[in-house]
Amino acid sequence: MIERKQIQDQEKAVLVGVIHKNQTDRQVEEYLDELSFLAETAGAQTSRRFIQRLQHPDSKTYIGKGKLEEIRQYVQGRDIRVIIFDDELSGAQITNIEKALDIKTIDRSDLILDIFARRAKTAQAKAQVELAQYQYILPRLRGMWKHLERLGGGIGTRGPGETEIETDRRIVREKISLLRRRLAEIDKQAFTQRKDRGEFIRVALVGYTNVGKSTIMNLLTKSDVLAENKLFATLDTTTRKVVFENTPFLLSDTVGFIRKLPHHLVESFKSTLDEVKESDVLLHVVDVSHPQYEDQINVVNATLADLKCHDKPIVTVFNKMDQYEKMNIDEWLDAEVKATLISELKERWQHETNGNAVFISATERENIDDLRKIILEKVRELYRIRYPYKTEFQF
Repeated sequence: MIERKQIQDQEKAVLVGVIHKNQTDRQVEEYLDELSFLAETAGAQTSRRFIQRLQHPDSKTYIGKGKLEEIRQYVQGRDIRVIIFDDELSGAQITNIEKALDIKTIDRSDLILDIFARRAKTAQAKAQVELAQYQYILPRLRGMWKHLERLGGGIGTRGPGETEIETDRRIVREKISLLRRRLAEIDKQAFTQRKDRGEFIRVALVGYTNVGKSTIMNLLTKSDVLAENKLFATLDTTTRKVVFENTPFLLSDTVGFIRKLPHHLVESFKSTLDEVKESDVLLHVVDVSHPQYEDQINVVNATLADLKCHDKPIVTVFNKMDQYEKMNIDEWLDAEVKATLISELKERWQHETNGNAVFISATERENIDDLRKIILEKVRELYRIRYPYKTEFQF
């Protein structure tokens, strides 16, 4: 993994957001809530937020001079180690901001890459993250780096008349090509492994990050996939064979989606997302207790559309119903009123999903039998279509 300006544990951070046209103050506050969670996941502690409304970002420093000065005055004399912008910055903008504030500056994409770099465990995930890092760096070389370590080394690595920045670009491009070739080999092996799974119907858990996919995976497969209250706890796809009532199928847990997910990261993780593309059924897990859960649904649906997976059979799994009730329904209400409110929520989403919704609490193990039942129905239906002459679902 390449050495970058990574966040160190317990660094104090300042967050910066910009209200663009057609955005509301509340939306940007919600984006910064998520940015704060990302920073916490990376090991930083948010000290303060700064927000500015702009028609157009400043080409030199992204935010205006007045806001930059306000931030400079705040960080002076305080132990602030990093400034994190919610929007993507150019290399020149990062350099100019760092000159003005004399503090390490990163953007949302850099922060997500930092988290992915920490979480990558397998050779495939490490190569994918490294590729995304180099793709992020390449257009920012002039602004960000004074030099790049001479990875090639030796005589002949510098062309005649090349400037230092041109050599740096060539080294980065060569590294990108090398990583792409390495990932192509890994992808071939992964494709062979997927083909070896034979006739099984394949089900994939998808959803926004930190909605409980891994917890559900553990419940359904009785396995021990890492599940924790942090963003992107799972980077590598985990696949397990499951048997419900003599009906076998494969269940996969996949990397979570997020708004403003860096494009180069999506590109690098395409092979991991192949598990989603090649699945027969998608379980779209939703944290219904999250205040912006409908926005998260839209982000996931848009990502599935980008992957051309939106026309697959989808079951929407509304998770954390116990938390939803605690946060949205007054405990002093009459039991009948509570039941009516919950019923209205369920009726609405059953209508929205054409009856393909189930409401559970994975941690409390509520309605897990309902989830198993709807998965079994979908899987058996697909087996009947794929193998109309089979009388038993044993493979």
